[in-house]
Amino acid sequence: MTAPAPTVKVPLKSVALPNEHGGWGFTLEPILLGLLVAPSWAGLGLGLFALAAFFTRHPLKLWLADVRKAKRFPRTPVAARLALIYALIGLAGLTIAILNAKEAFWWPLLAALPLMGLQLWFDARNQGRNLLPEIAGAVALGSVASGIGLAMGMNPKLALGLWLVLAMRALAAIYYARAQVRRARGSSVDLRAVYRVEVLAITALIAGALAGMLPWLSVLVLAALLPFSVYSFTVPPVPAKVVGWIQMGFGLLIVLCTALGR
Repeated sequence: MTAPAPTVKVPLKSVALPNEHGGWGFTLEPILLGLLVAPSWAGLGLGLFALAAFFTRHPLKLWLADVRKAKRFPRTPVAARLALIYALIGLAGLTIAILNAKEAFWWPLLAALPLMGLQLWFDARNQGRNLLPEIAGAVALGSVASGIGLAMGMNPKLALGLWLVLAMRALAAIYYARAQVRRARGSSVDLRAVYRVEVLAITALIAGALAGMLPWLSVLVLAALLPFSVYSFTVPPVPAKVVGWIQMGFGLLIVLCTALGR
């Protein structure tokens, strides 16, 4: 008689939980900012939708990669089921938002769809950690703050200002964090590119503040990143985990200051 094939156990954590530490901050920041400036049940629903979308990405990425290779691993059905469960939770959150929203909130989320699609395209090819998809995904998540604001009846210009703050914070943070990680690995780093991106982000926020889209306090906080970067690149690099915690702290600071400046 032929012995049955041994059952391969798939560690649930490796499939269920995202393994990108920076993504936690980029996901939670727009939810927190939106709820601080425009708290509502609709906002909570959109926050649940955003969290579910964040959790969906990892198992969906694994499943898409397996499908693209036309292979079936023990993790494949697990990833498919988890992606479906997360998607259903996200649908429930979106339903809560639709039922409780005072105004239309969908158009920033719709505008962010191409960016999310770009990230998923790279994910399916196991290239999700390239610079372009990282920026696309982080910028797309900022649309959630605008959606939460609009659902509460916020002025559209101010709601877009929330997205602008988070998008420029994400752009600057990604360039800075990637440079620090490369330094820690002993790789060469183009610091001029980091500084150029930070100046671009600060300039964009200045333009937004002049247009009345966002508070000047947001500009001041982001502007502090430039001298901090100059200093941190003159001292020995720190581990990637420390860089991640620093960036999460900076993200929380800019969220709180933006909310206070309203």
